[in-house]
Amino acid sequence: MRVLVTGGAGYIGSTVARRLVDVGHEVIVLDNLSQGHRAAVPEPATFVEADLRARDRVARLLADHRPAAIMHFASHTLVGESMEAPLRYLDDNVRCGLNLMRAAVETGVERFILSSTANLFGLPERIPIDEDVTVDPGSPYGESKFILERMLHWLDERHGLRFAALRYFNAAGAAGPDQGEDHDPETHLIPLVLEVALGQRDQIVIFGDDYDTPDGTCVRDYVHVLDLAQAHILALDALGEGSRVYNLGNGDGYSVREVIETARRVTGHPIPAEVGDPRPGDPATLIAASDKIHRELGWTPQHGALEDIIGSAWEWHRRHPHGYAAA
Repeated sequence: MRVLVTGGAGYIGSTVARRLVDVGHEVIVLDNLSQGHRAAVPEPATFVEADLRARDRVARLLADHRPAAIMHFASHTLVGESMEAPLRYLDDNVRCGLNLMRAAVETGVERFILSSTANLFGLPERIPIDEDVTVDPGSPYGESKFILERMLHWLDERHGLRFAALRYFNAAGAAGPDQGEDHDPETHLIPLVLEVALGQRDQIVIFGDDYDTPDGTCVRDYVHVLDLAQAHILALDALGEGSRVYNLGNGDGYSVREVIETARRVTGHPIPAEVGDPRPGDPATLIAASDKIHRELGWTPQHGALEDIIGSAWEWHRRHPHGYAAA
């Protein structure tokens, strides 16, 4: 089918766009390149540089291309930044989603995949986090995604727009040696650790080491970006049988120290680390359950080992120490 991928020049969006092309879909990538990279857009996808905040432009684009499905990745995504600038997240993320959904309904789009977030569960009542855990967003970023989920619920109810919302914590790894993670500024643990191995920063800071975890450092869920791409494609195919919501988890969480130690083995570099103050509000452990999507769609992470995740990321960063800038 013809699939519009918003944010398809970004880290996760470009990986999903490439997989869509690989399995035979016709792909249109929409991105304003504020965070994405033109070099990340796969061939032979059609690329359109546009901003979802421009309502009329979005409406014309969908009217011209008539996609059968939309995968929506374009978003501000930094939890900490959203706490500092809540109105930016609640305005831009929701307004862009609304513009896209309105155009989708007007042009008869049948399927909509939302790349959501497990930050919908700020301080969850149980771990691992399944779909029945009470939604209580941990930030304006999480709130903005939940608003989009509720909007999609009502568009399904009133207009028959079938949707899937996929919630996950940390995308990680690289899709290949020439397609990987390139953010400015970088805030994710694995690429920051690898920047130390590359000599681009002196050390990595561990935010607290007295949490109630086996080694005292925070435990987080890392899902390989290729596994996330597969989940999105499976969900797209399943929408013929109705809307759905899934949490995506790797099955195991890894502590900050485990990430650093594994990176030392993979890269062969010492990677100095220093313990700093804990960050306010950081839960000790965050792991998502994926039993439902496994049961209903057969999704199981194929690249769940931390060595595989960091190894693929290292190959990308080693070959592209300055990201897509030299591409």
